[in-house]
Amino acid sequence: MKVMQNDHDLLEEYDFSKGVRGKYTNKYSEGTNVVALDPDVAKYFPDHKSVNDALRSLLPVAARHEKKSPEQCG
Repeated sequence: MKVMQNDHDLLEEYDFSKGVRGKYTNKYSEGTNVVALDPDVAKYFPDHKSVNDALRSLLPVAARHEKKSPEQCG
């Protein structure tokens, strides 16, 4: 098992010469909602469950804010 010199995670037998960069990008983005977190935020939210839990806890606040008219928000 020979490892590639430039990338130690790739084995020599991996052949990407006929690969197409971004082939599934559009299809993937249609079926998911990917958000990139800044590193300082990501250290507090290590996985999708922690992010979803935090956002769900903010839903009541967001719902109250939606009900106010722009004049009420100041």
